Amino acid sequence: MKSLTDAVLIASKDLRIEFRTGGRLVAMAAFVVLAAFLFSFAFDRALVDGRSLGAGLVWLTVVFSSTVGVGRTFHLEDEDGAFRHLLLTPASRTSVFLGKGLANLVLVWITSALVFGTIVVFFGIRSPGPLLAHAAVLLPGSVGLVALLTLFSRVSSHSRLGDTLLPVLTFPLLLPLVFFGSTASARLFLGRPWAEVSGPVRILWAFALVSAVGSALLFSQVAED
Repeated sequence: MKSLTDAVLIASKDLRIEFRTGGRLVAMAAFVVLAAFLFSFAFDRALVDGRSLGAGLVWLTVVFSSTVGVGRTFHLEDEDGAFRHLLLTPASRTSVFLGKGLANLVLVWITSALVFGTIVVFFGIRSPGPLLAHAAVLLPGSVGLVALLTLFSRVSSHSRLGDTLLPVLTFPLLLPLVFFGSTASARLFLGRPWAEVSGPVRILWAFALVSAVGSALLFSQVAED
């Protein structure tokens, strides 16, 4: 119980700083709008149905924009030494990981909503399907995505390559997420029943569980390296 309380406190602290400064969230939002704008010119919508493209573009944009924002999770704290002080508190390493992950999950969810809206608008998708169903698909994908990005953002922060190392480490691991997430979202865009969507969603939840547990266990090893 104490670990969960510590995690919530850390997440609240990070979100207060983020909403006060807006650095990562603004960068993520700007990336989303620009990416959707460019994608809208890359395809001839007279030849290709926007619903056929929308699902893949939603997931790719979520992954890329999340990498932009979550990749800088520890940037400010490493600059002023605050993260080292955080590790000296009674909070466990798991609590620190969960707190950082929860804060990142909120940012990714805000960004995901913006991604979905911009793709629908720019591609003129009039009937995207039930919004709650799309949210149910994006939720496990976001959890798995955030877990891996939070872990590897800590790893990349110790490298001379910095943020450029993060996509190299994470993108190969995100292939199942993009494939099954796009499959589920595409079926929703095309108006298919939930029974045809539930299979990929279960795989996304399995991916999220493995990613979250594995990343939490590994974070304690990389937190102080």
